[in-house]
Amino acid sequence: MCLQIFTFAPMKKIVFKIITLIIGLTLVSCTMNHKQSFKTKTVDFSVKDIPGTKNNSPDSIPVLNVAVSAIISPRQTFNYYKELFAYISGKIHHRIEFKQRRTYQEVNNLIHNREVDLAFVCSGAYIEEKELGDVDILVVPLCNGKPFYQAYIITNKSSDINSFEDLRGKSFAFTDPLSNTGKLYADKRLADFHSSPDSFFSSIVYTHAHDISMQLVSKKVVDGATVDGLIYDYMAKFHPERVKNLKIIEKSEYFGIPPVVIPSRLNDKLKEQLKDVFLSIHKDPAGKRILNKLLIDRFIIGDDSNYNNIRQIKHKISR
Repeated sequence: MCLQIFTFAPMKKIVFKIITLIIGLTLVSCTMNHKQSFKTKTVDFSVKDIPGTKNNSPDSIPVLNVAVSAIISPRQTFNYYKELFAYISGKIHHRIEFKQRRTYQEVNNLIHNREVDLAFVCSGAYIEEKELGDVDILVVPLCNGKPFYQAYIITNKSSDINSFEDLRGKSFAFTDPLSNTGKLYADKRLADFHSSPDSFFSSIVYTHAHDISMQLVSKKVVDGATVDGLIYDYMAKFHPERVKNLKIIEKSEYFGIPPVVIPSRLNDKLKEQLKDVFLSIHKDPAGKRILNKLLIDRFIIGDDSNYNNIRQIKHKISR
């Protein structure tokens, strides 16, 4: 059983909560077998499928190291992005080496240590790494015509919880300590009540994936959660059964959307190749089909100032 997915906070009602969470973990099921690690996954998109490489050995093909923050559960993350990876691989004639980690900080560490060439990160994780000068925005997705997204506060439809204040004394799921929609926004709401997670909620849990948070609320393992609105909307469209027991009781203001980033000082040629692929993918029928599956209109050049309200929240709650 993959208990490493969870991190426990204040141990109130210890026995009850541990039993409940173990049951809940069984219900939602681990998305990876315990024997699997969150280490590097080398993704071979079949060299024979990369134009111009049929007669080349795999070892002669350059590698593009890619990391994705586990915004959704590990297996779902790979399924979500695999067609996009294959498309990029074919366009720039690189094999993709997919590095997956459990936490956003671990992905940031890969960027900091220059172990990846490209990363899909959460907005909160981006501003953390940007402060260190380690990362630049390559492009950002445009969803529903805008480069912004929201946090959703969710509860079970059958509950009598209809506002954030109603969550006082209830159990609650965060996603990741660096997550904007999965942590930071909820911290801001707690600050509005001059409170903290430990004093406001009866217990908290970190799931490290928005879809797992949603499942825990759906199964009544926890009373509420804060999740990425883009992921919620994706599930509502493609997997409506996963949200049928959920209700949204609050939506945040708009924040800069999770960006696609590169390490600072990435090779200029590779940087331009990647940028060209992302900025033109919507013009290619095959690429457009991939974007439609991801609910992305297209990719555009990002603006760092779109993340300033996240920085303001971070500053507010750190005082």
